[in-house]
Amino acid sequence: MQPVKQPNNENEPQGTRPEETDAQDGLEKIRIKGGRPLNGTIPISGAKNSVLKLMCASLLTHEALILHNVPTGLRDIKSLTAVLEYLGVKISIQDGKAVLQLQADTIERTVAPYDLVRKMRASVLVLAPLIARCGSARVSLPGGCAIGGRPVDLHLMALEAMGADIKIEEGYIVAEAPEGLKGAEITLPFPSVGATECALMAAVLAKGTTTLRGVAQEPEIGDLAHCLNKMGARITGIDTETLSIEGVETLNGCEHHVIPDRIETGTYMIAAALTGGQLRLANARLDTLQALVDVLEESGVTILQDGADIIVKRNGALKPSSVTTAPYPGFATDLQAQMMVFQALTPGTSHMKETIFENRFMHVPELARMGADIQVQGNEATITGVNSLNGAPVMATDLRASVAMVLAALMAEGETTISRIYHLDRGYDNLVAKLSACGADINRTR
Repeated sequence: MQPVKQPNNENEPQGTRPEETDAQDGLEKIRIKGGRPLNGTIPISGAKNSVLKLMCASLLTHEALILHNVPTGLRDIKSLTAVLEYLGVKISIQDGKAVLQLQADTIERTVAPYDLVRKMRASVLVLAPLIARCGSARVSLPGGCAIGGRPVDLHLMALEAMGADIKIEEGYIVAEAPEGLKGAEITLPFPSVGATECALMAAVLAKGTTTLRGVAQEPEIGDLAHCLNKMGARITGIDTETLSIEGVETLNGCEHHVIPDRIETGTYMIAAALTGGQLRLANARLDTLQALVDVLEESGVTILQDGADIIVKRNGALKPSSVTTAPYPGFATDLQAQMMVFQALTPGTSHMKETIFENRFMHVPELARMGADIQVQGNEATITGVNSLNGAPVMATDLRASVAMVLAALMAEGETTISRIYHLDRGYDNLVAKLSACGADINRTR
């Protein structure tokens, strides 16, 4: 096992970068005057949901992991940086903030304390690489957006199947595997993204072969698997429902280019369709967004792949749609709130069914304040299109709901002020600057 230097006080984060407090963040707002079409080019950043897992993978090797196309200014990436630095990872930003180098030559701590982990749910993914490399870990149960319980029970089930002894003590996951993890046959009852990533990172250093069945197939998981293979892992079945991992003794460092963010891409595709302008989304991929493409094209939107870019524009009158969120390759739950804004301004009656998270309609009351006609019953919403929305003070309730408010404000008559935008800063890189460059009247204020 990798030697671990014990901290003086495991509950005191040391050497982390200073962050703004929640109170300070809560003072900032976004102000938007609506009614302007968007025209121009928006560069798509690297996928946040891929970068976070790749950063955790740096714990699996003592060599340097260099990640390209990283939106280093995102709040979630800063939060995970603090967690990893506390554990002993040396992190530096290079090349105009787009390249992140991480090196965990020595793991100084195997404890991820509540004060750090509470800020972001993905922090729990340090658990698997810590157990795999060090044989033990104590990680706080995570925080994050309040859009549902999102338990980590499947993560723990997979680790226990590989031989880890796991207990929950005072809000912490305490895991031990002093003799190392062992390959196992694991079938997930639900294609959980987090559990798939957790099991994958644990299995690469386990003794023997692990077979993971019923796994999630999101592109970000494929990106993680490809990076791990560059590091010396032996993973087959990538992008299928069954992964086979032959454990290796050690992993090496590598350089890896992060895939484009499909949720950011989809959000700006919807923005172009809503405002009636034309956007070129640079460094974007359509193949990871087929479910959204199908809905938008049927609703009257023209979408073209032009080399490494996507061109999006409205093609005549919009048509209503019926959407059900589902695990990939189905319609992404992370695009549900944005799509509902599109439906709210589409003539006729549209329908939205949310099957992933039980509490992801919190944006509906805020849209109603702006004049949207949305009726919710259980996990289904019926949306009757209106001619226009009205500017109003609104509040962001989670990451994707916050950007839905931005889309609604771009279409609203008058001025909209969006508060609690620290949610937005978790996942959208330079959103205000990107939209402003394409003609939006938008700025940050206090």
